[in-house]
Parts: sequence; C-alpha cells; structure tokens
Amino acid sequence: MTHYDKIILVSNRLPVHIEPTGDESWEVLPASGGLVTALSPLMKRRHGTWIGWAGCADHVPADRLLADFSRDHDYEVRAVPLREAQIQKYYRGFSNQSIWPLFHDMLGYASFDTANWEQYVDVNSVFAETVREQLWGNSFVWIHDYQLLLVGRALRDRGVDQTLNFFLHIPFPSRDLFARMPWKVDLLEAMLAYDHIGFQTQKDLANFIQCVKVFVPEVTVRGRAGRGIARFGGREVRLGEYPISIDFDEFNQGATQPGAAEAAWYIRENMKAPFLMLGLDRLDYTKGIPDRFLALERALEKYPDLQEKISLVQVVVPSRLNVPEYAGLKEELDALAGRINGRFSRHGWLPIYYVFNSLDRTQLLGHYRACDVALITPLRDGMNLVAKEYVASSVDGQGVLILSEFAGAAQQLHRGGLLVNPYDREATADAIYQAYTMEPEEKRRRMRRLRAEVRRNNVHKWVGRFLSEQVSEAATTSVS
Repeated sequence: MTHYDKIILVSNRLPVHIEPTGDESWEVLPASGGLVTALSPLMKRRHGTWIGWAGCADHVPADRLLADFSRDHDYEVRAVPLREAQIQKYYRGFSNQSIWPLFHDMLGYASFDTANWEQYVDVNSVFAETVREQLWGNSFVWIHDYQLLLVGRALRDRGVDQTLNFFLHIPFPSRDLFARMPWKVDLLEAMLAYDHIGFQTQKDLANFIQCVKVFVPEVTVRGRAGRGIARFGGREVRLGEYPISIDFDEFNQGATQPGAAEAAWYIRENMKAPFLMLGLDRLDYTKGIPDRFLALERALEKYPDLQEKISLVQVVVPSRLNVPEYAGLKEELDALAGRINGRFSRHGWLPIYYVFNSLDRTQLLGHYRACDVALITPLRDGMNLVAKEYVASSVDGQGVLILSEFAGAAQQLHRGGLLVNPYDREATADAIYQAYTMEPEEKRRRMRRLRAEVRRNNVHKWVGRFLSEQVSEAATTSVS
C-alpha cells in the first residue's frame, strides 16, 4: 500500500488573509472559496503544509502570525518570501498580462515582456525552493494554477524525485492561440516535468495534447476521452479532465437559513420588478459584462412586454483597479448602465441595479435565493462556480440558469441550463425572454436536473477523483 508521509499543497495565495486590527496588530483569517473548502479538511487530517504568498506588506510579521494560525488549525501554512517588485512582474505582469488573457482567448489584452517572463521564472524557482525545504520521506505534492506552471521543472532541477501533481484552474488555449506565446516550448516542457496534470474540461485537455504534439514533437501521447499518457524525457505524465465543483450541501443548507431568507426578502422588496436576474462577477474583461448589458437592452427592445417586468441585479466585485484595462472596464460599465437605465427606466423601475461591491456570505445566499434567473455569460471561463452555487442555492426549484457555452461549467450543466453564445446579442436576448415566459413545471424539471448534477459531482468528489488517478483506491484512503 502506498502511504504518503506528508501532503504539501502549493498555490499562489495561502488559504488565509492577514488583516490589520489596529496599530501594529493583525489577525489571520481563513479565506473563502471552493479550493479552501475542499482541501482544508484533508490538510487537517494529514497535518499537511500549504505553501503560498501571504499577500501582505513586507513590514507585517507574517511568519509569526502564520505559525500561530498553524498551531490552532492542525496544518501548517508557510509563506513564500516575495518582494513587491517580484509581485509586480511575476503576478501582475506575466501571470495576468500574458497567461491570463492568452489562456482566455483574449489575445488583444495580452502583452509579452521579457522582464516579466524572467521574473516569472525566478519566482517559480522561489516557490520551488520553499517546497523543497518542506519535503521529507514520500511527500504528496499538489501544485495549483497558472501562476506556478514552472514549479515542477524547478523542483526537478533541484533533484526532487517525488511525485508532482498539478491542476490548472483556467482554460488551456488552442494551438493557434498558444503559438503566440514567445516561451511556449519552455512552458510546455516545464509542465511535462509533473507526473500528473489535471484540466477542467475535455477541451482543455485536448488543447494541451495538441499543443504538445506540435511544439514538443519528441513527446508521444496516447489515451482516451478525458485521460491520457504523455511520454517525454524518459518519463510518463498522466493527463486527466477533472471539472472542479462546490460543496453542494454547504450552499443548499445555507440558503435555507433565516439570514439568507431575510436577505432575499429584502432584495425583492426593494427591487420594483417582479422578475429578477442576477449577474455576479469579479471585475474582469473575460466575464462579458458589457455584452450582458447590451443583450438585456436588446431584450427590452425586442420584447417590450419585458419593460417594467424584469431587472438585472449586477454585482461586480472590485478587482485590479490599478490596472488600466480594469479601470477602463469599470468606466465602460458605469456608462452602459447609466445609458440603458436612462433610456428605459420609469416610475421607479430600473432595468439594471448595478452594485460595485463585495457580498458577505449571507448577502450572497440572499441574492441567489431572490433572483429568478442567473445570467452567467462569460466570454471564456475555466469553470465558473457561480453557476453551480446558484443551482445549489435554488432550494425552491424555480430558478433558471442562463449560461455561456464558453464556460467550463456548460459541459456539465447544459441539460438543465439555457446555453447561449455571449457574443450573439440576439440569441441571448431570446434566452432572457424564454426564461421569463418559461412554465413553472419546466423550471422545476430543469432545476431538478441541475441540482442532481451538482449534488452528485461536488467538490469532494473532485478531490477524490484527482487523488484516485494518482494512487490506488487503498492508497487514496491512506492519503485522505
């Protein structure tokens, strides 16, 4: 039986955030999110180590604070020492100005700067050194996402022979798009230093295999749908498709709590439209929010009976406002919402309730409960867990999901949701009208199917599937 002496998780950010509480004092709070929810219990049971950037300024005593947190939570969190100059070029630079737009099919937003690439290489090496210092015995190492594509190779360069696992949370681009990356061969060869690579969808896996075949011709690949084996440099790399999910029970039960019900009641009381649609996105050009506003405008033009009957509650979570593209996007959204509201609003009714703020947990569940439709139309998304959260929170079974066909979640949710091409304004307007006029029984039938899918394939099953590909069933028990 395979047994792992230690579990090491590596992500760009730690599963905690450090907040100031007064003069020269701070507190460490657990972060939210599906990855933390899924993996924290595993880390606690196995007393593992989670490695990442602490996300705070240099003067904050992060090591002491994280050591205190670790003692209280049964697993260790260890910060990677990064300076602001490194973050600027590695994270804000190469990760989010090169990889992020390219992998999301947004070539027009991509820039390729050699200094940023060099810092990306260096920071991945810093992560690798921190990981190497924590290795002992037969360690299980699981590295996450696009900021850390090179960590596996950096570990191999340091003589590490432990099994290395990697999961990519964002899409992997097509061969034609990936060809634009000046360091494409370096990235692919570095990824092939891992022993096991997971992707969100079959399409992402197929794109990776196609890129490897074209740009690293020494590689041989064989496999079947959703799985593959790549051979390179005398090694075998397992490849797989593992769509990430959420904790269904957490959202399902949370949505029935009095606080969520009260928040939902308050939202509906303060919105003048009887039919509410929800948009909930981080401020990002991949989310298709301007296209969503224009599709709503087209729906109001094309179907006048929607006027004074429907409203879009659009929550935009602030992000990267110091980046010109994001600041410009906010200005565009402000102008679009103002123009559409100015054109159609009357008698206290607004077509768009535009909120630029974060939501706490109760407010989030309240919005999910209050809204008749989730209008989730990213131009490209690795998965989009908001779609799954909305489904899990739709405890009355009456919600309708309108979902972009370019979200990874569409692969699992297409049977119950209304799939749209967010670039097709006309068809998205038609889907809005279809949701508005849908009979209650059809809504219930579609939502039953969606909820069964999300309940069955929850985040815990995602973890189990990834681990079961790495080790035998018996070994998985010893890990988890």
